[in-house]
Amino acid sequence: MTEPTLPPGLHPDTLAVREAVARSQWGEHSEALYLTSSFVQSDSASAARRFANQEEGYTYSRTGNPTVTSFERRLAAMEGTECAVATTTGMAAILLVALTMLKAGDHVVCSQSMFGSTIRLLGTEMARFGVETSFVAQTDVAAWQAAMRPNTRLLFAETPTNPLTDLCDIAALADLAHRHGALLAVDNSFASPVLQRPAQFGADLVVHSGTKLLDGQGRVMAGAVCGSLALVDKVMGTFLRSGGLNLAPFNAWVVLKGLETLALRVNAQSAAALELARWLEAHPKVARVYYPGLPSHPQHQLAMRQQNGLGGPVLSFDVAGQGAEALRAHAFHVIDSTRVCSITANLGDVKTTITHPASTSHGRLTEEQRQAAGIGQGLVRVSVGLEHLGDLQTDLARGLDTLP
Repeated sequence: MTEPTLPPGLHPDTLAVREAVARSQWGEHSEALYLTSSFVQSDSASAARRFANQEEGYTYSRTGNPTVTSFERRLAAMEGTECAVATTTGMAAILLVALTMLKAGDHVVCSQSMFGSTIRLLGTEMARFGVETSFVAQTDVAAWQAAMRPNTRLLFAETPTNPLTDLCDIAALADLAHRHGALLAVDNSFASPVLQRPAQFGADLVVHSGTKLLDGQGRVMAGAVCGSLALVDKVMGTFLRSGGLNLAPFNAWVVLKGLETLALRVNAQSAAALELARWLEAHPKVARVYYPGLPSHPQHQLAMRQQNGLGGPVLSFDVAGQGAEALRAHAFHVIDSTRVCSITANLGDVKTTITHPASTSHGRLTEEQRQAAGIGQGLVRVSVGLEHLGDLQTDLARGLDTLP
């Protein structure tokens, strides 16, 4: 295969289209999809060298595939990291971080506002293997500091968070982690490298659920971890290939093509989300809107600096009402009254999605955990797509305007 030589210093938007375009002898313009489980070797000696990692080349798609490699290289270039490894899902990426960076007796400090499955994985599942996790307020750097222990090996944050869009100061947490000999991992699924590149602020590992913005059209599941060659390629890559958590070539090809339109989608979705958030904030049946692009957001200034001046495609809002039962009924009414929005817990799609976090994405948490994370029964999350803004406002107004 041949690959065009790109000049240095290209913008991430250009890299999203041009990086890692490895063409076969046929010279295809679009990236090739290599749907094969294994690769034929020219001779036994070459096969022996490749299986011993003494020669570049592919042997078996669990240990490497050209399509998957293209996706990994392109995402790493966009994030500004040395390399990346692709996984079956975003949760598989987080599991890969946990299994390779932690061992029995280690301690993790994690945001209490993380995605529900992340909280369960670190707080419950990893506890069975002797890894203890302390959950702290996402926005309080002093709380992260107070939770540090001599055996703390990892700090894990998601910024913005799902679904309340809390931010963390990536640079401050990176400094804290490094002063204590720990690593900082940042879940960048909600922002994507279009809005922020955590490695620029000192994050050691950048995690993605490619299922969301990177694909952007709700077609496949995918995940990735970006970082240094020493951590990601040498440690995680070895475990990934042994454990079989690697991404399938078809899914890699789909997300690879999704990266080409990522900037266009995220910028347009963020602009629409800001206007929708402003409209919701003025609605009498909305108690509060959570969106970093609004000046009312407590970390608005940090968002403007850290997220390239955009708030992202996802917002949440509390419906007005009193009492958990009434709030749940009001939230369900707003959601069930929509005709354009899709009622689904996925996000980052070109189709606007709407969900009730307390009973879906965070439904498996205990009530105590939900309360700690600020997930109330009246909370509704919207991931803004590419529909006409007026149609989305009318769709939400259908339910909001008919609340008691």
